[in-house]
Order: sequence, then C-alpha cells, then structure tokens
Amino acid sequence: MKKKLEVIFVLLIIFSGLNAQNKKETTKSTDGGSYLLPPFPKIPAKKPIDSVPMGDWKTFPEVKLVDLPTVPGPFGPTWESIEKNYPGEPAWLREAKFGIWVHFGPQSAGESGDWYARNLYKPGTIAYKNHLKKYGHPSDVGYKEVLRDWNPTKLDPAKLIKIYKDAGARFLIIQGVHHDNYDLWNSRYQPWNSVNIGPKRDLISEWTKACRANNMHFGITFHHEYTWWWWQTAFGCDTVGDKKGVPYDGNLTLADGKGKWWEGYDPRLLYGIDLREYKGVDKNAHTDWSAAPAGIFTNHLDYAKWYATQWALRIMDAVDRYDPDFIFTDGTVQGPFTGNGTGTGIKADAAQRVISYYYNRTLQRRGQVNTFSIVKFRSKTNGTVTTEEFAIPDAIKTDQPWIGEAPVGDWFYAPNFIYQSAMMIRYIIEAIARDGNAAICIAILPDGSLDKGSLKMLKEVGVWMRRNGEAVYGSRAWTIPGEGEIVNGKLKMLPGGGLGRKQAEFKFDAQDFRFTIGKNGALYTFCMIVPASGTTLKIKSLGTGAKYLSKPVKSVKLLGYDGKLQWRQDFDGLTITCPSKMPFETSVVFKIE
Repeated sequence: MKKKLEVIFVLLIIFSGLNAQNKKETTKSTDGGSYLLPPFPKIPAKKPIDSVPMGDWKTFPEVKLVDLPTVPGPFGPTWESIEKNYPGEPAWLREAKFGIWVHFGPQSAGESGDWYARNLYKPGTIAYKNHLKKYGHPSDVGYKEVLRDWNPTKLDPAKLIKIYKDAGARFLIIQGVHHDNYDLWNSRYQPWNSVNIGPKRDLISEWTKACRANNMHFGITFHHEYTWWWWQTAFGCDTVGDKKGVPYDGNLTLADGKGKWWEGYDPRLLYGIDLREYKGVDKNAHTDWSAAPAGIFTNHLDYAKWYATQWALRIMDAVDRYDPDFIFTDGTVQGPFTGNGTGTGIKADAAQRVISYYYNRTLQRRGQVNTFSIVKFRSKTNGTVTTEEFAIPDAIKTDQPWIGEAPVGDWFYAPNFIYQSAMMIRYIIEAIARDGNAAICIAILPDGSLDKGSLKMLKEVGVWMRRNGEAVYGSRAWTIPGEGEIVNGKLKMLPGGGLGRKQAEFKFDAQDFRFTIGKNGALYTFCMIVPASGTTLKIKSLGTGAKYLSKPVKSVKLLGYDGKLQWRQDFDGLTITCPSKMPFETSVVFKIE
C-alpha cells in the first residue's frame, strides 16, 4: 500500500507540474534579459515540528525531470549513457596534478570558518557570537544582510591567479554557489546573486576571464543540492534570552519586504521553506553535522520537483555562460537527489540530466569532451571524477580519476589558521603517490585578499614545485605508494582532516619514502623529510631482492643538486649517501633511472 501511495504521489507531481512548466515566471535581470524562474509551487500549511515521518527513499520511484533543456549529442540523461560515451580522463588533468580550491563567498564575512550562514542561527556557536558582534541579532539582522553588506573590494582574480601559478598550481576549483544558496554570477534562475546583491559583480565571469588569460584550467562548484535541509536553522528562534520566541528571518515572506531594501526578493528563494515537520530534521539541523534523516519530503513533492529543477537550471546556466573545464557537485553519496545522505528529500534524475547536458554542450563547442564532472564520492564509474575530502586513500587508487581536497585551516576564513608550506607539500605528495591529484583551499579574507601567512606559504610551495615538478606533473603511481614505518598494519602517512596543527607537527623520518613514475618514464622517490648532510638512506623497495624493479638501477640523481651522488643497489635496498650540503626544505626527491 505504501509503495502504491508513493507512485500516486509521483504521478500527481508530473501531471500537476505540466501546466506550470509550460509557463515561466519572468522578472527583469541586470543583463537586460529575464529570470526564467519555474513557478514557485503552492506550499501546504505547516504541520507541527517532528510530526511527519519521512517517505521511504528506497521504494520511491525516481522522478524524471523531462522538462529540463537538452543539447543534441550522444550523452543521454542516464548514468548508463554517460558511462558508455565518456572518453576518459582528460590529458590535461593527468598533467596538472595540483590545483587551488577557491572556496570563497559571503560566508567569509563571518570570519567563523565553514558553514557560517547555517551556524549563525545556532545559539552558542562561534558563528552566532560573531554575528551578534558584527551585525546584530539574527531575529533582526540575518544572513540576507550579510549578503547585502559583503563587498570584497580587494578581490582581484587576475592577481590571485598569478600567485597560484607561481605556487605551481595548474587548475582552480572555483565556488559558484555554496549551501547558502547565493549564486556568485549573473544567474538567470536565482535573483539572490552577486550582481544584484552585495558586490554587484559577476565574480565567476571575472575568474573565467582571468583563468583564460593565464592559461589556467578551471571548474565551477555547486553546493546547493542540500540547501533545503541545511538552512532549517533559519526557521527557528532563540529559546532563552531577550529574543526568546522571536522568529529568525528565514520565516519572512515576500510581502514582508515591502518598503525594505530587499523588496521584490522572495526569501524562499534564499532560505527555502520550513521542513521541520519531518521527523529528525529540526534535531539534525542543530548538530555539528549532518544531513536530514534519509527519506522523501512526501508532503512537499511539488516543491521537491521544483527545487531539483531549479538546481539543475542554475548549473546549466553557468555551463552556458562560462564553458568551464569541469563542474563539481557536492554531496556524501553516489549523486545528487538520491533520497538519502545529502541527497535527502527527493529521488530525481537531475544530476544525470545536468551532466549529459554539459558533455553534449562541450562536444558542440569544443569538438571533443575534454571536460569532466566531479560528483563528490561517486565511486568507480567512467564519466565522473571523485574526490577524497580531507583524507587520502591508504592504497593506490586507479579505478577512476580523483582529487584529494583539503583546506588549510577551514573552508572559509577564520583567525589563527596555521600556514605551513610543508604540510601542503606533503599532502600533494601523498595524493600523487596514490595516483590522485591534490586541490588545496587557501582561505581568502573577507575583503578578497590573502593574508601574509598565506602568501609566504604559497611562495615556499612554489620554490619546492619548481625544483621537483618533474616528479609531480604528468606523473602516475608506481607499483606501491611508498615505504616506511607501519602503524596499525598501514603505512604511516599524513593525518586526515583540514591542514592545521596536527598535520604541521606530524613527524616523518628518513625511512619514509613515496614514489611516482614521471611522464618521462623515470622513477621518482620522495624522502618525506630533508635528511641531514651526509646521511645514508636505504630504500628497501628498490633493492634487487624486493623484485619491484625489472632492471637494475643505472643512475640516481638528487633534484636540485648538480653533483654526483654516491649510491649502491644491493639485495636489501638502494643505498644513497646525501651530499655534504642539503640546502632544501620539507622533502627531497631522487630521480632513478
């Protein structure tokens, strides 16, 4: 009976949505065009908090968003078609290996680290306290005022790209919209954007132009899939104190804006709607993490379909405008809108339709598909690239291209981050030794600039990359990722998490090595420290008895050193004597023919 009811619900969405999809709500946009917003559906009356069970996502049939635009081409809106037709990892990604994560937007204004927009509505958090000091109480001054006042006047993408290139970065991952639902471009489907409100700049356009002028590959990220449950804190209120019971501004309506600075901007397009009637949603909104409980918002199926449609249209809009080298969708499961994990709420084929649209558009424009789609944590499939957030896999991972991603400190700026080039370099080494790529976020200050610690760190990374880049760019994993101390049955490696004190103080020694194969065919061995002058190193994996090498070693060179090394290959290892002077930092690399 339950399954039949869910099928009926889906049919109701499809038929009730037909007329709505044949119309479009249009409002004037700043570029002379119009917003082509799908009509906002009627929202049922609220029910008591925590009173409605979530629908079963496993039996709920996937909603097909057939009204989304398409581009002619071989890629159909199914995972099967995408996987069958995708030509494989672009050569430029294999060459690039190291990129910078430009995780920057208005949430930096809170100087509270990640998730400021959500946490400013959670009493007791750092974000809530900082918001009180800087803006006022969230019942009076909410996140929409943060958007209004945010103006990164020192943001200069061209200047920053030169800094990133000097550090050795070959691609950028650029935030397009975070969970706060605010588009950083002149969005046709989201009036709450950086051209209308805040800096009055098309920031993605600026990044795009600067990347193209500097031959830098770039992608745009989209984190708004789970905004609808992420934002539920904005519908609450303080439970104690002077503002006890006074609703936060997520509860405002379009009519409430009359005569105010935000007149004409529907708060529902920013904060979404109150979904706390579903069991567990309100409770989970006030935990440090994570998603709403897995399931379907069965009382809001019209809204759910509208939401998934608008999510897709915004990505398609950015694809059409900026022709990025890749797109990135955030999440913790096998794809957006799966009904579970971060995809809670509806099961729909929005992601497949977006990716097929993107690849067909790429083929139409470029004559080849040399782009890719990052579907975070989607595993072992052709047609998508996955990421490893914070951590690096223990073993070599070659089942699909992947990017290790981590922030220095946190994803958005907060005071007192630790800036150390060594932990950045070691994170890159750990990733490439396992056949991955590395993308590291360096938090940008609210005004759009980098602080002195970041600049110094990036300069030092650049020095190391220029000396050792031949072991990095275009490299592949060797037979094993490395050798060294074994801890709990695994190779000792840099700890997971954001790059901070734990990673900066982590100790490697002269027996810890990592390996890559360069595009020139040479084997490169990274010592994870700089040994003292005259130190004798023994690399056990390169001994004749280890049987990893099919031929004897012919030559050994220390990158950055012009002299001749003393070395010897024996049954139990390759022994190398370091020079009498070792003027290096962090890690040294040996080229082995």
